[in-house]
Amino acid sequence: MKVYNTTLGPYIEHNKDFYSFNEYSFDSLINEPNLYQFLAQAITNKAPEKDFSLDSVLLPPIVSQEVWASGVTYLRSKNARMEESKDAGGRDFYDRVYSAERPEIFFKATAARTVGHKQGVKIRRDSKWNVPEPELTLFVNASGTIAGYTIGNDMSSRDIEGENPLYLPQAKSYDKSAAIGPCILVLEQPIPKETEIRLDIERNGINIFSQSTHLTQMKRELPELVRYLTFDCTFANGCFLMTGTGIVPPDSFSLIQGDTVHISIEGIGTLTNTVE
Repeated sequence: MKVYNTTLGPYIEHNKDFYSFNEYSFDSLINEPNLYQFLAQAITNKAPEKDFSLDSVLLPPIVSQEVWASGVTYLRSKNARMEESKDAGGRDFYDRVYSAERPEIFFKATAARTVGHKQGVKIRRDSKWNVPEPELTLFVNASGTIAGYTIGNDMSSRDIEGENPLYLPQAKSYDKSAAIGPCILVLEQPIPKETEIRLDIERNGINIFSQSTHLTQMKRELPELVRYLTFDCTFANGCFLMTGTGIVPPDSFSLIQGDTVHISIEGIGTLTNTVE
């Protein structure tokens, strides 16, 4: 099942039918205990909406949550971070955190700085090397449990982070630096490790970069990341956790205004954003 946030209130998609849950706020609905069972039972008492279209009413699947992120969870990401920071003396940091017991977890964005499907993302004006980072993103409910999955785009300024690892917040957190959507996928069982993540980048209508990876390539376990995120840290309405990227474009590549980024994850769909 998929949960959508819309201007008409929350909607659930199940077997290609859409059900209105506008008697709930989005925050209260996604934080229902045992969300899959709750939704499966609730739709048995509802009639699907006829001729419903998301196109004009879709909102980002976030209201009052924060977005956090975990880094260096894939070998490809570790190697890229080591290369970009070698001149600043930070190369060993990424090698160490990749193999350390404690993962890297950092604050990414507030809801106000997060955009959704078909909305614009930004690159920093003081950066010359910018990339999207396609990431499976967890919805962690108020109880600290993984309740759903969405797609995340962790926009990153690689030159700023590479200049000094202490500049990570500036490289990662700014207006429209995070995108999530288009929905929250709610499953009865954890998402399969064979799930594919794909990144496609278009420039002037031409696909200039394509690559895919699978969750099997992730070093960390998803519950492990959530355990560290929620240790002595509570979230009244839940939060989102980007789980790292296994796709990094070549060092010669940088996003420019007008580029369109498509991130697809099996079972969830595609998140599309254009660089403003």
